[in-house]
Amino acid sequence: MKVVSFDRLLATTAIGLVLVLTSQASLAQSVEDQLNAAVPLTDAGAPPTLKDFTAPPAAETPAAKPSDKSADAKPADVKPVDAPQQAAAPAPAATPAPAATTAATTAPAESPTANKAVADKLRDMVTGKALDRVVSRKAERSGIEAFYKARDYAPLWLDNGKVTDRAKAAMATLKDADSAGLDARDYPAPDFAAATTADALAEDELKLTNAVLTYARQAQIGRIHFSRVAADIQFDLKAPEPEKVLETLAKADDAGKALDGYNPPQPEFKALRAKLAELRAGKVQATPTEDAKPAPTVQIASGPILRPGMKGERVVQLRKRLDVAGDKNNPLYDDAVVEAVKTFQTQADLDTDGNVGPATLRALNGDKQETSKIDRASNDPIDTVVVNMERWRWLPRDLGNPHVIVNVPDYRLTLWDNGKVYWTTKIVAGKAGSHATPMISAEMKFITVNPTWNVPPSIIEKEYLPALQEDPGALDRIGLKVEQAPDGTVRIYQPPGAGNALGRIRFNFPNKFLVYQHDTPDKYLFKKEKRAFSHGCMRVENPLVYGEKILSLAMPDGHYTAAKLESMFGGSEINLNFPKPIWVHLTYQTAFVDADGKLQFREDVYGRDQRMIAILKGSDRKVADIAVERPPNTSSKPVRLPPGALAGGGGGGYSSGPNFFEALFGGFGRPQPEPVYRPGRNIGPRYGRDGRVVVR
Repeated sequence: MKVVSFDRLLATTAIGLVLVLTSQASLAQSVEDQLNAAVPLTDAGAPPTLKDFTAPPAAETPAAKPSDKSADAKPADVKPVDAPQQAAAPAPAATPAPAATTAATTAPAESPTANKAVADKLRDMVTGKALDRVVSRKAERSGIEAFYKARDYAPLWLDNGKVTDRAKAAMATLKDADSAGLDARDYPAPDFAAATTADALAEDELKLTNAVLTYARQAQIGRIHFSRVAADIQFDLKAPEPEKVLETLAKADDAGKALDGYNPPQPEFKALRAKLAELRAGKVQATPTEDAKPAPTVQIASGPILRPGMKGERVVQLRKRLDVAGDKNNPLYDDAVVEAVKTFQTQADLDTDGNVGPATLRALNGDKQETSKIDRASNDPIDTVVVNMERWRWLPRDLGNPHVIVNVPDYRLTLWDNGKVYWTTKIVAGKAGSHATPMISAEMKFITVNPTWNVPPSIIEKEYLPALQEDPGALDRIGLKVEQAPDGTVRIYQPPGAGNALGRIRFNFPNKFLVYQHDTPDKYLFKKEKRAFSHGCMRVENPLVYGEKILSLAMPDGHYTAAKLESMFGGSEINLNFPKPIWVHLTYQTAFVDADGKLQFREDVYGRDQRMIAILKGSDRKVADIAVERPPNTSSKPVRLPPGALAGGGGGGYSSGPNFFEALFGGFGRPQPEPVYRPGRNIGPRYGRDGRVVVR
């Protein structure tokens, strides 16, 4: 027997009652009101009335038989529908009458709002393959999936199909990306106005989400990954987590300001940002440093190299330019002119040969003053500022307190404490090329008084072994010792002492490039303005004062002074271990704003500005933030020889048999040729012009 649910039975009976009692208007109106109240309203038209429930033909909806029952109803639950009090009772709303159910298939009872429609499309895109088309990075796709899932795929940038103030603020920051040293072309905002469907709105939603995530990532860690610039750069880059970025923007009162906050917070970065705006507006120019000199009034004409004994008008110009004593119109290149030229060459950090060659001529004419820090950018000033802002993104957001900044192009070390300069001094940095001072952040953990210089493996392999092949006794003459461990590892070192290459004190911050800061016996180098002479380490002009200053912050209870450190000089190493490490940041700032608020430029001594500018303007700009694999750094890999090749193991002693250089280079049992002395190749403190060591 067919079973009819209780609610359907009740609704059908009520309709039948209304049709029979049409003459009783008041009762019919009451029933109509109750039925209308029981049916959900739609957004698309007027509320349904009694006529919407007109009984269908008998063939479609047969009258319920008294014996029909709901599957769940009990006999006691069924009450007469013609009782007066039942007319006032509301009809059950759980299941509409059959006619109402048929109508719902063509007009949903509740049309979804615009947000729900977009959310449904977002769900399809985020959980499907469409997200891959909009967002290329896996980490950001994962973050987007987690973020939107947590909010049941409700849009972040839209409300009822309209762009929110949050979206407008974020898009304004993207549009102004150039002011932060970025490129607005990398963060295209969608045109929401052109989106007229839920599909288009959902796609624009994800496009804006992708744009803000790209901006946040590149604002924080840069558009160029350091691995694309040089192999001697190493930083621990921490990209913001995509899900947290979106959560931050969702909660922020000003999403644009929150997005801009992913740029470096350091005052130095903000100062460059302000100068970038002034440069673009033509309101600022490079400021000459106090060392820069105006172009000389007397210019020397071009021509062949001027040498002693030559005569001519150019010599007269030279006399006037250098203010040589005596007759300024004397055309002879005599000894007085030679001495004046040598003095100028010494001041200009040029070879002091007494001749006026191309480099000396340029310096004399002011075309390139070797003696002064340059007062202009090596490249376009705007490009130079932009790449310097880019390098700030590689540094940690928290530089530490206190911390040390080394600016290689400025040849300067600065100790900072509580946001202020605590102390500063000159340094000698690495030579351009394979000996460049690297860019790193590392922790200084201790200072060594009376350090031993352990020659880096790269120097052993590239410089000492070739030289020692020619002259096996060279190390002994300059106070270096050679040892060989049982595993064959060769160690060359210089014991503590006044002549040690590291001087009397070394500042240690362990790093994979094996560089550190130290004293030096070669004090004369600090008189030069361009001081790129080392193998990568930083030689400090006033190391004892540096030790005093940094120990006053790291170990204040020790009451260390320069005099106290000097009293510790001797033949044994003494390590002063810090209770808490101090961060050291080796930077490359060819553009910076000085304490007086003036924009300063320095020479691009390692060509890193030029390399980065080329990347940003090249065809691979859009993938420049992806790291590239570089060959592993082998500069710290120990040099090994066959075990036993070096006998004795100490003090540079050699066995009576073939020494370790013979083992390395061959020649066993053969008479060894007399060493070949080559000018500039032999190592040691003093050499004759033929390259031989001069014993004094």
